[in-house]
Parts: sequence; structure tokens; C-alpha cells
Amino acid sequence: MSENVIFCYSGTGNCLDMAKNIARELGDTDIIMMRRTPTVTDVRGAKRVGFVFPCYAGGLPGGVEDTLNSLQVDPISYKFAVGMCSAYPGTGLSIVDRLFHLDYWQVVTHQCSCIWLFPHTMMMPMLTPEAAQERSEREAKRIGQDAKALKRSEKAPKANPLNKLESSAWPKMSQKKAKSFSVSSMCIGCGTCAKVCPKGNIRLIDGRPQFGTDCLQCLACLQYCPQEAISLGKITQKREHYHNPNITPDELVKPVIHID
Repeated sequence: MSENVIFCYSGTGNCLDMAKNIARELGDTDIIMMRRTPTVTDVRGAKRVGFVFPCYAGGLPGGVEDTLNSLQVDPISYKFAVGMCSAYPGTGLSIVDRLFHLDYWQVVTHQCSCIWLFPHTMMMPMLTPEAAQERSEREAKRIGQDAKALKRSEKAPKANPLNKLESSAWPKMSQKKAKSFSVSSMCIGCGTCAKVCPKGNIRLIDGRPQFGTDCLQCLACLQYCPQEAISLGKITQKREHYHNPNITPDELVKPVIHID
């Protein structure tokens, strides 16, 4: 096992990019992806254990809390977390703190991935994608240096009760919204959408993606489609698609990424 471990969930790459940049500061780090059931759940012995994840409708992405409950973490490990969001952090950090008693935590905003709800440029503070990425990289370097120095946060993260209510309604909303997926004639049947779907909710039939309703609304399928052939209602046909410029589909689905 590496000296440091970071558990990461990422839909359109921002969280994975954050995790990789933090890992570069720490050195000798395994990034264990939580998009599906992690290949490694027992990290007892790691000196530092980190968690990097997005806010989905005020909460954690579907399945992530179950994954966190399955982890075995040494009580004496230094534990840190980064919650990424477009505007507000939601309940995720407080859930992770309840489970693992975080020593250090931070919130970092970036481009919005849920483009049927808002354009991807919707974030606080308002920044261009390029400026947001530069800011994310600066924050990752600072967070990595803080974690390397075993810095501690003065207060525990708090959760807004309204975010808890919002999060509880999200699974049913996601399933309902999934019925609006459509594919244009631009589709080339490359299979990227099926590969990046964390739930295995997309199948290629006669070279065309078919969508089920077991959807988390990570929108990796839509955002990583090389032809921008996938839409989720008419609004996403008009809005610019977005994924982190540093993260490829192959990286997104890799179970473990090691950074020396």
C-alpha cells in the first residue's frame, strides 16, 4: 500500500483532477475511484487518507455513502476531504466527518456539470473555465501542502437541513430525468458513453446507445461524448458541454491511479 490514499468520485473529471494534483504534492499516493465498488476498501496502514467528491443536489453522489461505510481506515491515520461544487458544498463533508472524524477539510468550486439545470459556467465566484481550472490547480497545491504538513481545520463541517431534504429527493428525480436522454445522428457508436457510465446504465444496441433509468446524473456520458451527440432535453442541445480538460475517459474509469 502507498503511504497516502485518496478515495475519489468524479463525473466530469474535476474531482479526479483535484485528487491527482493533491497527490502530486503528497507523493506516493493511490487514488482509488468510487464510481463503482472500489477495488480496495481496506486502507489500514496508510498515513494519510483523503476523500475528494462532488456535491450532487446537496448531497453525495449515489452509492458513495454506502462505499464510505464499507471502508476500513486506521483510526490514527490523518484524514482529509475536499468537497467540490459549483456554488454550495451540501451535506457531503459532514457525512464524511461523521464517519471518519476529519482532521482537515476544504470546499473548492468549479464549473457546473449539471448543464440541464445551469450552464457549465455557473459557479461561485463566476469564472471562465480557464480561470476556474487555474484556481482549482492553485487550491489543490495548497491543500496538498496542508495535508502533507498534517494541518488541522479549526471547525467541523456543517450541513444545511435544506440540503439534506434536497438530496433525499434526488434519486427519484434522476431516474425520471434519465427518460429524457436522446441521441442525435452525430453518434458514431464509439461506446464512450457506455464506458464512462458508473452504473452500467448504457448499452450499445446496433451501434446506438440505449439508456436505462438507473442514472446518477453524473452526465459523464453527455459531457465526454466526442461528437456531443447526447442530449438531456432540448436545453442541453443549446448549452456548451464541459469536462475537465486534463482527464480522459480512460482515466475516469481506471479503478486505481498511482502518483509517485
